Amino acid sequence: MPKLPRDLPGHELVKLLSKFGFKPKRQKGSHIILVRGSGADKAGCVVPLHDSLKLGTLKGILKQAKISEEDFLKLL
Repeated sequence: MPKLPRDLPGHELVKLLSKFGFKPKRQKGSHIILVRGSGADKAGCVVPLHDSLKLGTLKGILKQAKISEEDFLKLL
């Protein structure tokens, strides 16, 4: 199984998450808040717009967004 990228920029992650249906809600400084859905299936995540995201940060964002690593890797 392929591994998660270790040097993914924050703005690229925002583009990838938009393919999962996430839309920007607001931004404060270098962090953007994304949301998807409403009601029981609502999900949200905070993405730092850094040059490269650490692996733990990426995994945390995917967990917040309720996206499995396998589904994310299929999109790459």
